[in-house]
Amino acid sequence: MNRSLALPAADIAAAVLALALAALCWYLGVQNTDFPATGEVPAYSATRYVGPWLFLAMLLVAGAGAAVIDGVARIVRAPRRS
Repeated sequence: MNRSLALPAADIAAAVLALALAALCWYLGVQNTDFPATGEVPAYSATRYVGPWLFLAMLLVAGAGAAVIDGVARIVRAPRRS
């Protein structure tokens, strides 16, 4: 692989990994609990949002965006051989 393309490829790979981890963190950050009906009270589902997991997901998405921008900038500025 060309040396000028190695770092952008690593940036893009890091961005894909960060997005996959962000999806996992988002999944862990949203917890649903189902409560059955009891007497006069109807059944319902409660959603709990876990802040640290959602914050980590947000940081990973921001980091992935920065990695993509850096990778594209390195590709655009790559030295051209004539």
